[in-house]
Amino acid sequence: MSDEAAPGYVRVRLDLSYDGSGFSGWAKQAGGRRTVQGEIEDALRTVTRSQETYELTVAGRTDAGVHARGQVAHVDLPGAVWREHHEKLLKRLAGRLDRDVRVWALREAPDGFNARFSAVWRRYAYRVTDNPGGVDPLLRGHVLWHDWPLDVDAMNEAARGLLGEHDFAAYCKKREGATTIRTLQELSLVRGEDGIVTATVRADAFCHNMVRSLIGALLFVGDGHRPADWPAKVLAAGVRDSAVHVVRPHGLTLEEVGYPADEMLAARSREARNKRSLPGAGCC
Repeated sequence: MSDEAAPGYVRVRLDLSYDGSGFSGWAKQAGGRRTVQGEIEDALRTVTRSQETYELTVAGRTDAGVHARGQVAHVDLPGAVWREHHEKLLKRLAGRLDRDVRVWALREAPDGFNARFSAVWRRYAYRVTDNPGGVDPLLRGHVLWHDWPLDVDAMNEAARGLLGEHDFAAYCKKREGATTIRTLQELSLVRGEDGIVTATVRADAFCHNMVRSLIGALLFVGDGHRPADWPAKVLAAGVRDSAVHVVRPHGLTLEEVGYPADEMLAARSREARNKRSLPGAGCC
């Protein structure tokens, strides 16, 4: 996965959003399942009248049912295709794509840009309500109903014990050869005037199921089933705890992806490719 387009190609950045309810996640899958990547790649091939499918690279792969408001991807297009179509490409994609996925911006990416590896952080929001009457029907696809009263102050106290660089193996679905070391930069919760509790979760990157597992642990604190120091103890134990539930995906939205200044893009991409270990960790 290069940080530069091949000779004769132009790297294009796409800013997009989607309602994940009707998708089997971001990544293309066998068996004809509907995915965000598949929909956009098919639309690009159609509107550019190309025989070739141009593959997208995304900042953060989202699971089935997870939404995105500020997703970023890149695609390398032949220079001739970009020159011919770029002025009308955005409008043509809007006419081709279904209404649950939108591309909002298309522009030539700066040198060294890689949507995945150049990112310095991803910010998610998870929304939940403890209203005894349930979820507003107009928000039911984006807000989880938790049928116990939630103490947001206790949840924030628990969240503070999870911040920083740690091995989040206890909160991730393990993938062969992938590190679970992450830097959790922000984890905070606010109850809005409408009663909806919004958790903001920001990190340099996330491993599989990490956000939904963290929220599951905090909900157990918020409803009084566990003390505020319990999520940090689970983290320190370093193994999956059966009491940590992976909450449902529909409450989760990728809100924004952050990138460094243009002159730092390539350096950040190289840094992100290095497999991390915690200070003091041995190699064997």
